[in-house]
Amino acid sequence: MADHALTREILTDRGFSGFVPFSELNKVGVPLDAGVYVVMRPDPSDPVFLPRSPAGRFKGRDPSVSHDALADAWVGEAMVLYVGKATTGKSGRRGLRKRLDEYRRHGVGEAVGHWGGRYVWQLAASDSLLIGWLPTPERDPGEVEAQLIAEFIGVHGKRPFANRNRGRLIK
Repeated sequence: MADHALTREILTDRGFSGFVPFSELNKVGVPLDAGVYVVMRPDPSDPVFLPRSPAGRFKGRDPSVSHDALADAWVGEAMVLYVGKATTGKSGRRGLRKRLDEYRRHGVGEAVGHWGGRYVWQLAASDSLLIGWLPTPERDPGEVEAQLIAEFIGVHGKRPFANRNRGRLIK
């Protein structure tokens, strides 16, 4: 396993780009391709957890979790909070742009199907979180996601804060 943290510098060296706040996603050229993305905090300050999530209620489910659940999931020294993937879907029209737009819209209260990563919305400064992405035209984004999560676990001993699973199992 890796012996270093996933930092913005390391991710940039691996081809990630963007690193823009959620509020800027619809103003920048997010690729249409399949790929992976990360949510990062811009500074290492201690988190402030909101008692209720402002995220949308998809299928009537409340996205809020308890303060204890958030505190237990928190990885204090890590800058990466979530690793996600975007496929092109059966129609070939999904990809990073569509998936990240769904994630952003879910966070501002729309009932959008992006349940994964919902813990980030209970951070008081979620609007300042940065999104970086990496198109993976030659690789399965699910495998890349699982490898990044496994690498994170190798360094920190647990999943990124908002990842509630390990991604697809690596064979």
